[in-house]
Amino acid sequence: MADQIIRVLAKNAPVKASVITARDMVERARQIHRTLPVATAALGRTLMAASMMGNQLKEDNGSVTLRIKGDGPLGGITAVADSAGNARGYVVNPAVDLPLKGPAKLDVGSAVGRDGSLTVIKDLNLKEPYVGTVPLVSGEIAEDITSYFAESEQIPTACALGVLVDVDQSVLCAGGYLIQLLPGADDAAISAIERGIEKVGPVTEALRGGLDARGLVEHVLSEFELEELSAEPVEYRCYCSRDRVTRALISMGREELEALLREQGKAELTCQFCDKVYHYTKEELEALLASL
Repeated sequence: MADQIIRVLAKNAPVKASVITARDMVERARQIHRTLPVATAALGRTLMAASMMGNQLKEDNGSVTLRIKGDGPLGGITAVADSAGNARGYVVNPAVDLPLKGPAKLDVGSAVGRDGSLTVIKDLNLKEPYVGTVPLVSGEIAEDITSYFAESEQIPTACALGVLVDVDQSVLCAGGYLIQLLPGADDAAISAIERGIEKVGPVTEALRGGLDARGLVEHVLSEFELEELSAEPVEYRCYCSRDRVTRALISMGREELEALLREQGKAELTCQFCDKVYHYTKEELEALLASL
């Protein structure tokens, strides 16, 4: 199934939801960063959360950045999504390997760590971005996203995120959802959502059983009449370019560029998001200096 985000609104209750399937997005991240399974799951969950949150933005050129910093061996995770939901990201230590915490259950919480923070940065093209930071609840990421919405945005939210890794370490399936209560939601709506979540169970098992994004949200919110607001393809997308890297080099200033030229005689800069390497010769660095 192709990666996509579907957003829906319940016609008969103040409830909205976003659902994502992102097997290709997470697999692309795994290939770029050569992550081992627990790092694949942690990075994949973060990418999907950022993707759904970015897709909720009303600003066409807006973006959402998630930064998770725990005390676990992964060292930290960063994911950035544009307003269409296309995402990119990286994990500091992609080669972390931990024992399973149950049958086919990756120990993401221990890899991320439970002592730390989740920071959400929303760039809405204003003078200053919105920044919200909350303590980590479990390091499992979905629970931490739920905590962020409750504490920073005062939106009651149910979040589920799952990445299933195959025996060859490739991504078998990946997906998740954000279900949010709007003002006026009552206990009956909450109970209906809880029943749907319990009925569907783990996201990866539902996807492995054949559900696509639309089927997933229809099953979780089966007690509601749904109106589809949008259905859009998403992908792993990096916006790096030689022009952007050149501007970054220029922003270092004359002294640092001169030191780089003197000590190394060239430059190699690697994009953290896609691992593409940009090479600059001595002559190119000298030309940059001359342009200053």
